[in-house]
Amino acid sequence: MMVRKMKFQPNNKIKIGRNHSCPCGSGLKYKKCCLGKRKKPPSAFESTKDFYYRQYKIRLKKKEDIEGIRKAGRLVTETLDMVESAIKPGMTTDDINTLVHEFTIKNRARPAPLRYRKFPKSTCVSVNEVICHGIPGKRVLEDGDIANVDVTSVLEGYFADANRTFFVGTPGEDAKKIVGISKESMKMGMKMVRPGNTIGDIGWAIQNYAEGKGASVVREFVGHGVGFQFHEAPQVPHYGQRGDGIPLIPGMVFTIEPMINLGKKELRVLKDKWTAITKDGSLSAQFEQTVLVTEDGFESLTPYD
Repeated sequence: MMVRKMKFQPNNKIKIGRNHSCPCGSGLKYKKCCLGKRKKPPSAFESTKDFYYRQYKIRLKKKEDIEGIRKAGRLVTETLDMVESAIKPGMTTDDINTLVHEFTIKNRARPAPLRYRKFPKSTCVSVNEVICHGIPGKRVLEDGDIANVDVTSVLEGYFADANRTFFVGTPGEDAKKIVGISKESMKMGMKMVRPGNTIGDIGWAIQNYAEGKGASVVREFVGHGVGFQFHEAPQVPHYGQRGDGIPLIPGMVFTIEPMINLGKKELRVLKDKWTAITKDGSLSAQFEQTVLVTEDGFESLTPYD
């Protein structure tokens, strides 16, 4: 396109005529755009938001974003409540997948796992020795099993992510022990979420508690940012040192989802390239919530008891 030439003044500054193209790049004439307007300085939030994206690739969430994630989070927790009321011996893991898929679609959302990096199902169901990413199929749940169900829903463009480990029928002592340690480990991590603390503080609290109970913490899988996408920055390890890592500030949204083994921490991934199991065959359990860093602490956007 043609652009009008601008006259140079003796002081080498460019004089922009009313009918020139606006230098802001809008494509409008200067008189119809920025003439007479003063650019407002960025707010403290916008300045910090830009810095955290440049430095860490973390996308801080605004008030309207948080409400969108919170709304998706309510659907996720309702889905997990529905699974809790239905799960029983004799069901297959694919039966659970069907329940999650149909409930999600019924509520005008979509299941984020479906076709994510070629994952074939709408949820992950991880039973007993399966640490995470169990692909639903023909496996029949038996009395005394533990089963983790991981749900991520996308509602009106926002993602929320949570999981719970359920008892199937009557649990044994080992099942009670690992589920209790795993759930409390997640809570310990969440308690460390507040401005001024770091990502490392979360991992330290989880590792300190779980290993103090004689369990182990899986290293290969971590929590993650969430909200605009399924997986965002930052990564949130469930082990670490106090004071290490990225400082927490309001507007950060991420998951805390420690995978805790009753035996050793080592794992192996099956031939399907998804299912991770404990190398020693011991039980593994997991709990997960999506949390928001607030001005004075945290809020779970996927709250459950």
